[in-house]
Amino acid sequence: RGVGGGYRLSAGGSLPPLMVSDEEALAIVLGLRAVTASGVQGVQDAAVGALAKIVPVLPMHVRKLAAGIGATVSAGQVREGAPQVEVAVLASVATACRDHTMLAFDYEKRGGSRSSRLVEPHALVPVARRWYLVAFDGGAGDWRTFRLDRMRGVESRPKSFGTRPIPGGTAEGFVQSSIRNLPARYEAVVRVEVPADQIRAEVGQWGEVLELERGWSEVRMRTDDLDYVVYLLARLDASCEVVGPLELVDALRSWGQRLSRVGLSDEAGRP
Repeated sequence: RGVGGGYRLSAGGSLPPLMVSDEEALAIVLGLRAVTASGVQGVQDAAVGALAKIVPVLPMHVRKLAAGIGATVSAGQVREGAPQVEVAVLASVATACRDHTMLAFDYEKRGGSRSSRLVEPHALVPVARRWYLVAFDGGAGDWRTFRLDRMRGVESRPKSFGTRPIPGGTAEGFVQSSIRNLPARYEAVVRVEVPADQIRAEVGQWGEVLELERGWSEVRMRTDDLDYVVYLLARLDASCEVVGPLELVDALRSWGQRLSRVGLSDEAGRP
């Protein structure tokens, strides 16, 4: 009682706000990890501090799940509109990565055909709108990436495996390299009045940048989603010319029409 009073709870205590389900614990961990990768100044340390306070008071089985997710998911963010991945699948894959246990599942390819896989799961990587598993496929005798939204009947097997060096050094780099080698729906080619070095810093490993004359550059990106190219051009905020495809011109016009309909509420006030 009083100003200096209080109470103390051991791990797994019965304080209602801290009694969360497995799904809620997973949401907390993923949400806080997204904040740490958001690039917003001043929130990364707060997110880490919040995670440090929440995890110790979780029930042991929930804490184990949260630790597995946090230890095996590479930093990054999944954009709104991503293909839906079941919580149980994400939790099972993350736990198998942490515990180094074999993972069995049926995998649905782009064309709809399925194949049974038994792999060594090593890391989860969120890229753009999708979740990817980086794993060593013993049947293929090589490293592979698998989209979680295409995995069916995921089961962890008791057999364990040792560590292996991931090609390229990092799981995220391996996923990016694998994506670049996949067939893409579009090849966007845009010329922008921005120095090549500046564009390379924005594009990263997702495209090729060629230096042109008079401070212009040409960007080539292979993608299934032209919205990312639109977003890139908006960030660059410079004069640009679309070489192709025509669908990119349509996407730019569509976004322009959407934004032109944005109005200012009377409650917002004006400068």
